[in-house]
Amino acid sequence: MSASLAVVQSLYASFAAGNVPAVLAAFDPQIEWLEAEGNPLAGKNPYAGPEAVLHGVFLYLVERFDDFAATPVRHVDGGDTVVTEGRYTGTHKATGAALDAQFAHVWRFEDGKIASFQQYTDTAQWAKLL
Repeated sequence: MSASLAVVQSLYASFAAGNVPAVLAAFDPQIEWLEAEGNPLAGKNPYAGPEAVLHGVFLYLVERFDDFAATPVRHVDGGDTVVTEGRYTGTHKATGAALDAQFAHVWRFEDGKIASFQQYTDTAQWAKLL
């Protein structure tokens, strides 16, 4: 297992535990974060830096979903690039509609930190909820 994969696995565990500072600590200060084209959050792409990701993505989701989770199912370890397949789940607060969307995340590393993130997901499902 590469050091990058260990960081990604730790990141998902920290996110699930609500430890956002640990998640942000894994990011390079210049991280470039890209939401999937067609995702309602993609309008502000690219998110530049951990604070932009925190306020533009993470807080946005927490404000709109109960029990939001990004659950990994499989990791593909490519050394400085790790791809994670999984599912997003949660309940939209305003409508009570369930989210259960497939995702793929591409994590790219430089000097041990996450330098970029690319999301792929079921954007039609997201568009219905947001």
